[in-house]
Amino acid sequence: MIQVYPSNLRYSVDIGWLRSHLSFSFGEYFDENNTGFGVMRVCNDDEVAGGKGFGPHPHSDMEIVTIVLRGQIKHEDNLGNVEVTSAGEVQRMSAGSGIIHAEYNASETEELNFLQLWFMPSERGLTPSFETSRYDAQGMLNRLLPVVSPEGGEQVASIHQDMTIYLSKLEQAKELHFTQEAGRRVFLFVMEGKLSVNDKTLSTRDTARIEEEASLTIAAEEEAFFMLIDLP
Repeated sequence: MIQVYPSNLRYSVDIGWLRSHLSFSFGEYFDENNTGFGVMRVCNDDEVAGGKGFGPHPHSDMEIVTIVLRGQIKHEDNLGNVEVTSAGEVQRMSAGSGIIHAEYNASETEELNFLQLWFMPSERGLTPSFETSRYDAQGMLNRLLPVVSPEGGEQVASIHQDMTIYLSKLEQAKELHFTQEAGRRVFLFVMEGKLSVNDKTLSTRDTARIEEEASLTIAAEEEAFFMLIDLP
């Protein structure tokens, strides 16, 4: 089963310095029928004005992944981590037993755009931790490039959950194949372009939630940049 969620049906927030497009219930938006997908709880597509951001706030028992699409995000937390993550990099924070952090646009003039993804951890009360990794942009051309996985590794952030986040840039008329194991789910997000997944079409900023599909054929109707998450 492939359920496509068009981008224009996402709940949107615009408070001037922040424009946020929400795939799941978050903050002021609550839909009891849209609170998550498997262990996934949040997929926010955020645009933040120069010099603005989110002041110190707490989190616990959540794996938080930030994928920067444009600009730079500055992270600070009560563990002493201060890090700037740029486009082409991925940030992972395990809130675990509790952490306080702040996130700001590192530029005073350029807009920041990032995807922030929240996942339930494999166990509660973990020791909080943070990391940033840079992926090989050429390595995702016409293939699924893992950028977050349980094992982590060189250019791959680690996460405390049985899941993998892939990025891909698929040239027009090229296609990829993905096998979905029984009992697992796939979440798909198209950052740019247009592609088809089996018999469904997705355009820029559309998402799909996929279950009970043994195999997926992902074909680019035009050049596409997309994210695929394999999760329980």
